[in-house]
Amino acid sequence: MSEHLGRVLIFAGSDSGGGAGVQADVKTVTALGGYASTAVTAITVQNTLGISAIHPLPATLAAAQARAVLDDIGTDAIKTGMLGDAALIETVAAVIAGAGVPTVIDPVMAAKGGVALLEPYAVQALTDALIPLATLLTPNAPEAAALTGLAVETTDDLRRAGAWLIERGAEAVLMKGGHIPGERVIDLLITPVSETRFESGRIDTRHTHGTGCTLASACAVGLAQGHTLERSVARAHAYVQEAIRRAPGFGKGHGPLDHGWTLRDREP
Repeated sequence: MSEHLGRVLIFAGSDSGGGAGVQADVKTVTALGGYASTAVTAITVQNTLGISAIHPLPATLAAAQARAVLDDIGTDAIKTGMLGDAALIETVAAVIAGAGVPTVIDPVMAAKGGVALLEPYAVQALTDALIPLATLLTPNAPEAAALTGLAVETTDDLRRAGAWLIERGAEAVLMKGGHIPGERVIDLLITPVSETRFESGRIDTRHTHGTGCTLASACAVGLAQGHTLERSVARAHAYVQEAIRRAPGFGKGHGPLDHGWTLRDREP
């Protein structure tokens, strides 16, 4: 039963507005038929207009949460989001290395409104400690540029940066093209031996808060349920597109997606 359900252990910060972070991750895993457990790394004060305060939690507390879950419930996959600093990154990396399950690394560096969520000095720790543990790494263009030091402004740039990240140890990378100019969004799933292209039209909306968290968690639950990498990413991509289209319109800024659309009638 647990293998079919798909258990996902999530390392991420709490979003009081519910659109991103742990809240988005739990909703996504549940909506796609999995079981979510969490190790909260920070508490943020935020809504659709932005973040007004961040309270990081000690690295030892995040690790203790994770080990409590692993010692009892177990997990079939791990997903990481906001980690904040080098000490937390290294602590989480040790937990991941010991768990021995597929791991999706979302290299969260900034919130939708631009607030930094990762200390600049910690980027090297992320590159050295986490990338080699990634079954799947899911950077957007600015994150890929920060990780690689390369310009990432075109789809070909995404491809080059993805190859660089594979060379640094990631098993696969999903290079997200939402920041690349153009009428259509092109994401590239890159492995050492293949490239799969996911293309979609842009949706004219301001309700895109938490898309990165949601996509990474959707990929993670697919892996936890035993799907192939390609199937997991394809399902996650379709899920996020529909969640954006069905966004409820909450808030005055960057609003949340409709994570629960799978639980209701799909007809408008």
